[in-house]
Amino acid sequence: MKDLAAELTRLQGEHLYRRRRIIDGPQGVHLNINGQQMLTFCSNDYLGLANHPEVVKAMQDGVARWGVGSGASHLVNGHSSAHHALEEELAAFTGRPRALLFSTGYMANMGVIAALCGRGDYVFEDRLNHASLLDGGLLSQARMQRFAHGDAEALGHKLAERDSGEKLVVTDGVFSMDGDIAPLPALSKTAKQHNAWLMVDDAHGFGVLGKNGGGCVEHFALGIDGVPILIGTLGKAFGTFGAFVAGSEKLIEYLIQKARPYIYTTALPPAVAEASRASLKLLQTEHWRREKLQTLIKQFRHGASELGLELMASETPIQPLQIGDNNKAMTISNKLLEKGILISAIRPPTVPDGTARLRVTFSAEHSEADVDHLLTTLEQIA
Repeated sequence: MKDLAAELTRLQGEHLYRRRRIIDGPQGVHLNINGQQMLTFCSNDYLGLANHPEVVKAMQDGVARWGVGSGASHLVNGHSSAHHALEEELAAFTGRPRALLFSTGYMANMGVIAALCGRGDYVFEDRLNHASLLDGGLLSQARMQRFAHGDAEALGHKLAERDSGEKLVVTDGVFSMDGDIAPLPALSKTAKQHNAWLMVDDAHGFGVLGKNGGGCVEHFALGIDGVPILIGTLGKAFGTFGAFVAGSEKLIEYLIQKARPYIYTTALPPAVAEASRASLKLLQTEHWRREKLQTLIKQFRHGASELGLELMASETPIQPLQIGDNNKAMTISNKLLEKGILISAIRPPTVPDGTARLRVTFSAEHSEADVDHLLTTLEQIA
């Protein structure tokens, strides 16, 4: 049997041990964590919608109408008119014929990849893809090949070596640990040249990028022809929970029949769908949230540059501060914690060895004073 105690000891010794923090209260930039008030810069609630009064009310009204649980999977009797309305609204939002709800982004990624590919097929993944995308490739039992980060030319060479079976190219839209945006136009062109699908997980792009919050595809003005398979999550900029895939009529119908994580799990509570419908409206109409995010990002990057801090290249709310050493990253994170600021230290295996970092993320709920306070504190610690 595996020696669990020894493995836990090893993780502690290599500064890779992870501990949960207990939050008392709703999400926001100011949180009560383990009994202490903290200013946080590590949430994916980019637009500050997780505790928005209209979203909260929509969920409360949804509970009053639908109850708490959905009762069954979508294909048994769990697919409500709330779910269906949200799918139609997400399809319109993404400019695609249809959308399909999943309970989580992890399940959506695994479900789509495994439904489209199997033995004898090929899945091509960016080396920095999220774990859910990599796990989807493994689950499919297709041959998985990883190409150099954001390198369409390297992808082309790998695609050219395969002349049989389905070929699926998979990438994040915004990379969650680096904050950079995938070169989708180049990847799309390469995939087309080799008769391959292109699937983009835009978990961290939706709501943040594009004039109307349409994410990476709107940012690059790409339609369904350029990105046939589009994945989005509702638990980040939307501020709620769940995920969706948007695409053609045939793609969605096929996934309903074949995507096991969709077929064999209980549907999201309808009240959550109602909350997501409210957040979708806010996301599209309150443009000031995206504008404020860009102001905060520029303020932080300018201040960090003046302090000589090494930030990774990113124009998104994900602003990683490169540290390198695991112990040093943990030390800085703990010193920030002592001063009332929560920023997680990201370490292997989430990121490659030797690239530990502080993952600073911004929300439209942050103020310019919050950013100044963070910069001043980082200067004191550094």
